[in-house]
Amino acid sequence: MGGILKMARARPGEANQIQLTPAATKRFTDRLARMRGAAMKMGQLMSMDGSDLFSAEAAEIMSALRDRADPMPMSQLTALLQAEWGRNWNHRFKRFEFQPIAAASIGQVHRAQTRDGRHLAVKVQFPGVRESIDSDIDNLGFLARTLGMVPKQVDLQPMLSEARLQLRQEADYMAEANSLDAYRTLIDDDPDFFVPAVHRDLTTSRILAMDFADGVSIERLAGPEFTRAERERAAELLCRLMLRELFEFGLVQTDPNFANYLYDPGSQRVVLLDFGATKTLSNELAGTYLLLGRAAVSDDLAKIRDGAMALGYIARDESPERVAELVGLIRLSGEVLQAGGAYDFGTSDLFERVFSRGRDLYLDDAFSQMPDPATLFLHRKFVGIFMLCRRLRARVDLRAMLDEYL
Repeated sequence: MGGILKMARARPGEANQIQLTPAATKRFTDRLARMRGAAMKMGQLMSMDGSDLFSAEAAEIMSALRDRADPMPMSQLTALLQAEWGRNWNHRFKRFEFQPIAAASIGQVHRAQTRDGRHLAVKVQFPGVRESIDSDIDNLGFLARTLGMVPKQVDLQPMLSEARLQLRQEADYMAEANSLDAYRTLIDDDPDFFVPAVHRDLTTSRILAMDFADGVSIERLAGPEFTRAERERAAELLCRLMLRELFEFGLVQTDPNFANYLYDPGSQRVVLLDFGATKTLSNELAGTYLLLGRAAVSDDLAKIRDGAMALGYIARDESPERVAELVGLIRLSGEVLQAGGAYDFGTSDLFERVFSRGRDLYLDDAFSQMPDPATLFLHRKFVGIFMLCRRLRARVDLRAMLDEYL
C-alpha cells in the first residue's frame, strides 16, 4: 500500500511504477486471495492493467487475482451445498466436480451435469462474505482517509454507501439471476454474444446455477494463436455493447474484470459472465453522458463544463481557474472520441497522461467534491473496457459508434 501511495503522490519525472519483487507481489496477492470480498475486489481492479502500476514481472503475478481466490475447504463446501440444496442434493447430479474451475472475490465456480443431462456452471458463495461487507467497506474507508488517498475536503460517505449497496447486490445470487435473465432478454438472439441461462430449480441466494459456456479467457486473444482481426473484432463488439448498455438497454454490467469475458473460437462469440454488478441507468443519467460525449466529439469546452457539473465532477461554485483545469482533464479523457478514424489503444499512453494530470490536480486540492455516486461503477466499466482494448492492442473507431447515438 505504501508503494501505491508513493506513486500516487510522485511528481512528474519521478518513478511511476511500484517496484515490488516477485516474492513480495506473491505475498500481497496471496493475502488478498485469502481476504476475498471487498479487499480482493480492490486487488482485481489494480490488476486489470497492472503494467501501469507494477513492473512487468509483478503485473503477471497480480493478474492471478482476476480468477483465483483460495477455494473453500471440502467440508465447508459440502456443508454449504447441503444447507442450500438439502441432505440428498447429490442425487440430482450425474457429475459434480468438487475442484472449482474458477474462484474469485465472492464465490467459486464448479462444473456439473444434472441427471436430466444439463451441463452447468454452479457458482457457490464463500461463507461469511455477505456478513463481512459492512466491515470491509468501513475498513477501506478508514484506510482511504488515514492514508490520505482521498482529499480531506471530500465527503466519502456517499461513495462508500454506493459501494456497500453494490456489494450487497453482488452477494445476493437471486438478484444476480434476475439481472442475468433481464440482460439475456435484451441481448435476445444477437449472434455475437452468448449469455448463459439461469436454472432456477438449483438457484438460491448463495448458489447460482447457469448454462456452462465453452471458451477461452478474452485475454488469450492477445496471444500469437489469434489474429489482429480477431482481437479487434472482440474489442469492437465489447465497445459497441458498452454503448448499447448506456443508451439502449438502460442496464449496465459494471464489472469489467477480464475474467468475466470468454471468447469461443468455434462460434466466434463473446461469452458474457457474472451479472452480480449490474446497474440500472436512468434516462437522465444516460442523457447527461450523451451530452458529455457530444461535447467531447465537438471539443466544446462550455458543454464539457455543463456535462461535468451535471454529473458532479465540478462544483457549481468552483473558481473559473479550477473549472478550466478540471475541464481540461475531462477533455483529455475524451481523446478516444476526438481521433479521426480508429483509435489505436495498443500504442496509447492516455491512461498515464490522465493519471499524471489527475494526480497533480489532486495534490493541488483541485477536487472539492465527489461525483454522483451512481457514476462510481460506471467509471469502472469505462476504464475496464479501455484497458481491455489496450491489452488486445486493438484499433477501434469508438467515435463512429457513438455517432449513431448523436
